[in-house]
Amino acid sequence: MKPITVLLAEDHQIVREGLRALLKLEDDIEVIGEAENGRQAVELTQKLKPDVVVMDIAMPILNGMEATRQILQALPATRIIILSAHSDDAYVALVMAIGAAGYLIKQTASHVLPNAIRKIHAGKTCFSPTISKRLYHHEKKALASGELTAAKGAPKLTSREMEVLQLIAEGKANKETATELNISVKTVEKHRQSLMEKLNIHDTAGLTRHAIAAGIIESSVQVTIV
Repeated sequence: MKPITVLLAEDHQIVREGLRALLKLEDDIEVIGEAENGRQAVELTQKLKPDVVVMDIAMPILNGMEATRQILQALPATRIIILSAHSDDAYVALVMAIGAAGYLIKQTASHVLPNAIRKIHAGKTCFSPTISKRLYHHEKKALASGELTAAKGAPKLTSREMEVLQLIAEGKANKETATELNISVKTVEKHRQSLMEKLNIHDTAGLTRHAIAAGIIESSVQVTIV
């Protein structure tokens, strides 16, 4: 029987090594690649075409949510499970909307991840028990109050705008952002202006606060707001 192929996307090497060692114990699961940032995760997924990607949210260059969105746009059959230290409702709701198949918090017992990989590979979804319970109650409340309908009015950002916004929030200057994304400084400036217009935010500090509030970067990431 062909094993389930897995790509690990996690910026901390010690965590990747632990995950790889854990999954190596499973006869039906094979780790075929590792990524230390979101952009590498997108590139390796397109190259290796794993069945499942285990994705952290807070990663440099490209966060896990935007990496997930880009992967699923290119390879919609890929199954992605988020593995994060944070279980904030905002993060969970965003990755669900993007199309992730599951969300586990890193405090989950070790045996849960292999089972979750098997479950989402079989076409199901999988969430940590505490998250599942909250999602159920939140959805009932949102449907009753009409919040789900109201949320549709949020401004739509392109994938490139999301990338630029993350790099701005990480403190990158226009030239650094241009180099990272392999685009011109002028193009970066156009994306920055578009972000400000769409979000009605007119300074870097405001864009950074929006990125944190929207889950584009985690609130625990150290950024300087001036």
